[in-house]
Amino acid sequence: MDASEVIAREEIRDVISRYNHAGDRGQLDALARCFTEDGVLDLEGEDDFVGRAAIRARLTGVVDDAAKRSTRARLRHHVSSVKIDLTGPDAATAASYFLVFTEVGLDHWGRYADRLSRASGEWRIAYRKVRVDGATPQSRMAVAHRIGAGGAE
Repeated sequence: MDASEVIAREEIRDVISRYNHAGDRGQLDALARCFTEDGVLDLEGEDDFVGRAAIRARLTGVVDDAAKRSTRARLRHHVSSVKIDLTGPDAATAASYFLVFTEVGLDHWGRYADRLSRASGEWRIAYRKVRVDGATPQSRMAVAHRIGAGGAE
């Protein structure tokens, strides 16, 4: 592995991290910028959301609902086991697991499958497939957004 591969992998980890930090803070413009202009968010049981505006609009409801539940709503994604495959100089795939904590503790968990591309020197998500593998019985997100029951995150 040469230095350019190491740099690419770190930049990919960074965009995955920025996506989750922005979402947890309700910064949906920043989250949408993690995608390519025509990026796709694939949530199980729903039609794909294509483009930054559609992705932002879909996730707005999640953020609004979290804010309604509590004046100090907590939403924290923890991403791990990030496996990156560089498939070309400006293309990659990544697979990772996530755990989501809310005010009830562990809320739900699942995995991301990403295709990424680099344009103008920046890595962005071209396609993100989100699959929720399970949720706790007291999950706030599962109830509000059908998570863990053939629904979406």
